[in-house]
Amino acid sequence: MSRLFRRSLKDDRGSAAVEFAFVAPMMILLYYGMSETTIGMICDRRASHVAATVGDLIAQDTQVTTAEMTDVFNVGKAIIAPFPTTTLSMRITSIKADSNGNPQVVWSKVSGSAYSVRSGAVSGVPTGLLATGETAILSEVSYSYTSPLAKTLPTPITFTQKFYPVSYTHLTLPTNREV
Repeated sequence: MSRLFRRSLKDDRGSAAVEFAFVAPMMILLYYGMSETTIGMICDRRASHVAATVGDLIAQDTQVTTAEMTDVFNVGKAIIAPFPTTTLSMRITSIKADSNGNPQVVWSKVSGSAYSVRSGAVSGVPTGLLATGETAILSEVSYSYTSPLAKTLPTPITFTQKFYPVSYTHLTLPTNREV
């Protein structure tokens, strides 16, 4: 019996299969985690791109119609594709600094269910963004991402983005610029 035991200790056949059995689950989990993280990061970048594009499109216009707002919201949905658009919410708000320099809502439009229409004073505007009488567009996007794999990210993650393009149509440029 002891001779059989000693011989089995020296035999290393099958050790690679045992090592693989220990390492494979960790490698598969790492692969799923990296895949889901990468897809989530792509989704976050798309949400950021939606906020910037939608805000920039509105900031370039002098007067916005309901049809133009619908078109701009559809552009946002096209940018987020191929991700589902059912959890995409967008809010575009025109803000103007009052005589005291406090940002106030001029108008606000919403697409999706995560936001409501703004009114009154606006908080959270970066200091120095607006001088008295200047206007800007506040573009906000919320997107709830659910992983298609749902292995390492089993619950949805909500990405929110804000973008403040200054309205191009209300900018005053100095006339004596040095070239």
